[in-house]
Amino acid sequence: MDAGGETDFNMEEWPFYWLTRFSGRYLQQMELALKPIGLDVAQWRVLMALRDRERLSVSEIADHAIAKLPTMTKIIKRMESDGLVACTPRPSDQRVTEVRLTPEGEAASREAWAAANRIYARTFEGVSDRDVASLNRLLRTITRNIVL
Repeated sequence: MDAGGETDFNMEEWPFYWLTRFSGRYLQQMELALKPIGLDVAQWRVLMALRDRERLSVSEIADHAIAKLPTMTKIIKRMESDGLVACTPRPSDQRVTEVRLTPEGEAASREAWAAANRIYARTFEGVSDRDVASLNRLLRTITRNIVL
């Protein structure tokens, strides 16, 4: 496809169309799955960023979640008041706030992961592990390219 050409444009041949549709549908499904367990997509992103890590800074979480730092700070403060995360200054740099999951946050993370895993299984039904790995490689490459 000639991305610069204005003639013969077919929206359904434009990869951003499909990426946007997929992302929107995925977020709709996640909202529906998370609501019964008292979470939203923003909280899900924090929980998943911390899932396999002992602690991260608010900035690191914002980067993983593709969120602005002030927005992420508000989300984390709300989660802290809900007892899902605990925040402490980084010992080596008191200006940096580190976030870790509380036991309640770990439980919420497990519930959210189960809900997300059901969506994943339904979404990728009939798609081979090899194709998923290829898709991940392709998305990683184009993600790197778009910020250059």
